[in-house]
Amino acid sequence: MMESCHDYGFRDQIQRASVSIMNNIAEGFESGSDSLFARYIQIARGCCSEVKSMLFLCEDFHFCTEEYRVELHTKLYNISSGIYKLIQYLNKK
Repeated sequence: MMESCHDYGFRDQIQRASVSIMNNIAEGFESGSDSLFARYIQIARGCCSEVKSMLFLCEDFHFCTEEYRVELHTKLYNISSGIYKLIQYLNKK
């Protein structure tokens, strides 16, 4: 996606935020309590929002097309939705 991006700090930030989604879920799963798990999951959801925001910048900076940004936003929406449902479940337990 970002082959034309020579702003390595920007590339690094979007990559780190993307990786943090999965890492926070994994770390929360191993945390030992539902309340800690829910906290890590909330952080993962925040990382989804960060990536969504950065995708708008990718489009603005012409690092990706609008169509590709929309495709990735749809995937992130689905991930964020699933995370939200998991938070709700953990808070009800």
